[in-house]
Amino acid sequence: MSWLIVIISAYFLFAVVSLGDKYLLKGPPNPKIYAFYVGVLGILALLLAPFVGFSIPGIFGILFCLLAGATYVFAILGVYEGLEKFEASRIIPAIGGFMPLFIFGLIYLFSGGGEVLGFKEIIAFILLIFGSVFVTWDPLKKISFKSLQISAVTAFLFALCFVLTKYVYLMLPFWTGFIWIRISAFLIALFFILFKEVRKEIFSKKPSFSKKTSAFFLFNQGMGAGAFILQNWAIALAGLAYLSIISALQGVQYVFLFILTMLILKEGLSKKVILQKFFAIIFIGIGLAFLAF
Repeated sequence: MSWLIVIISAYFLFAVVSLGDKYLLKGPPNPKIYAFYVGVLGILALLLAPFVGFSIPGIFGILFCLLAGATYVFAILGVYEGLEKFEASRIIPAIGGFMPLFIFGLIYLFSGGGEVLGFKEIIAFILLIFGSVFVTWDPLKKISFKSLQISAVTAFLFALCFVLTKYVYLMLPFWTGFIWIRISAFLIALFFILFKEVRKEIFSKKPSFSKKTSAFFLFNQGMGAGAFILQNWAIALAGLAYLSIISALQGVQYVFLFILTMLILKEGLSKKVILQKFFAIIFIGIGLAFLAF
């Protein structure tokens, strides 16, 4: 179960990155610009090639890497589009609830029913999904059909990305697969230049980011790259059936984010909200216990 430690470490880093995103998304750039830069910066993974071993895969390997990279870029675009149009409390819980279920279904479909969770893992799976939704859910924010639609599409893209990524690592060595997926994300991100508003902002004299914001963006993306590598490593280590568990464990990220927000931003929360988070943490903790022991 080494993948469990790896994915928890990844979600801690993702929580830190989320704080940075919260700062960056208060102003420019728009979601397409942000998704463009996130995808394009993936090409930096090529710098790892001389040190980790790198090869050119066959046609099927390249195809799976291209599909994994494409679904990743469009999934993060979906997140940013959703966050721009709706409150996070409407988007994040729905994605967190849909994504593990989509992965569970895709794995069952792709494996022909050969990859299934045991009874203990199913209990952990249910507890983790419930905790993940509960830790981010705001009962005062009603979920509209439009926000639910965006969340469902985004969750499906993330789920498909997870499954495709796992199949890449079944076909290729970890670092070869990882670098090719990032190259694919880079190539897909270049298509955003076809959008007029993206071209205007990228090639305008006025930069999309201030110097201070640019430095912070690069640092934040560096942290995100570390988290992304750990997450991919966990995907490579875990069995196919456990991909849905890895997704359901995202509630751990929101627990870390809740704690960091309280400690760093010192945001005041009502007793009712704190009690809700507390019970969500208990569900997640019990789910983790089922997995670990």
